[in-house]
Amino acid sequence: MAAVAIAAAGCSSGGDGGGKDGDGGGKAEDAVKLAITPATGTKQAAPDKPVTVTADNGKLTSVTLTYGKKNTEAEGKLAADGKSWTSAWTLRPSTTYTVTAKGTGDGGKPATTTSTFTTLTPAKKLETGMSPLDGETVGVGMPVQLLLSKPVSTKAGKVAVEKALEVKMSKPVQGAWYWISDKEVDFRPRDYWPSGQKVKVIAHLAGLKAGEGMYGMKDRTLDFTVGPRHITTIDAKKHRATVTDGGKTVKTMKVSLGKPGHDSYSGTMIAQEKAAHIVMDSATTGDPGEYRIPTKWNVRLTYSGTFVHSAPWSTDAQGNDNVSHGCVNAAPSDAKWFYNFTNRGDIVKVTGTTRQLQFGNGPTPWAKSWDGWLAGSATGKPVTGTPLT
Repeated sequence: MAAVAIAAAGCSSGGDGGGKDGDGGGKAEDAVKLAITPATGTKQAAPDKPVTVTADNGKLTSVTLTYGKKNTEAEGKLAADGKSWTSAWTLRPSTTYTVTAKGTGDGGKPATTTSTFTTLTPAKKLETGMSPLDGETVGVGMPVQLLLSKPVSTKAGKVAVEKALEVKMSKPVQGAWYWISDKEVDFRPRDYWPSGQKVKVIAHLAGLKAGEGMYGMKDRTLDFTVGPRHITTIDAKKHRATVTDGGKTVKTMKVSLGKPGHDSYSGTMIAQEKAAHIVMDSATTGDPGEYRIPTKWNVRLTYSGTFVHSAPWSTDAQGNDNVSHGCVNAAPSDAKWFYNFTNRGDIVKVTGTTRQLQFGNGPTPWAKSWDGWLAGSATGKPVTGTPLT
């Protein structure tokens, strides 16, 4: 794409070009020469290519890059020597941008120029979703999930996506991204989140080229807060659940886990979601007709259907025997208390069963070691959060 070069006073495409300044104008060699790429009038600008502004025979004094009806300003960086400016992130597809650049020549002569251009419309549009919910308070084990509408199948595409994901924290810690599949990439800290942590995730995906003809359509921003350090340990052999808050035990509950042939999962899980009322139906686990029971105070632990929930029918077994179909049964009052106490992302550790939790059975970031998690990053590098200001 050609550059726009403005050299002489009165020739700029959108400013005073260093016009009369009281002495009838300066010499041509006194004026700064400004060049903008993409050139004004460009109709199919590639959104993954940066906007650049350069100054010859002088320095840039200001550059603005705006788009949309509200003239939203995009980020960019001015070089230390004042000779060039580059946009910070990719551009929004199907969008008209205006660049306004101002500079001063070595002889003191000012100039202004503009470029207005439009980015291309992609053949393949990449849309996204994120979890947790914006503004949510979550447990110390909650991962960030970025869900993609189309698969990103190449390493180059995955690397580009990771580099576009910015994580800001009030208490910066180390973490990493992991590709769960070609359509999901998750972030977890190396260790559990610190309580009270405030996190902002900015997905700079608008205009990101993630595959042949495929571009991200919009940026996304997610803010959440990490709540108290809730960790529950459930011992299947002792039939007890010990609930801690900030390292202090706040409740011990009698429970009953999966009976032989329906063993519960052992491993470190998180509270994935909560539902006050659910109908537990064995048909969803491939065994229709065995049971269909309404339940209360349900806290989900796996995609496959493991819950902590109220089970008034098994109170005699709770604390003594494992008689469930894989869930963690608790007395109604205990289950209601646990439901109200729990945030999504709270840690729940189960021990003493014959069946191990499989990675991917729900958000299961803690089923892998740190090294194992880091190995799932396309860049292979950890991310240290930047300070949240």
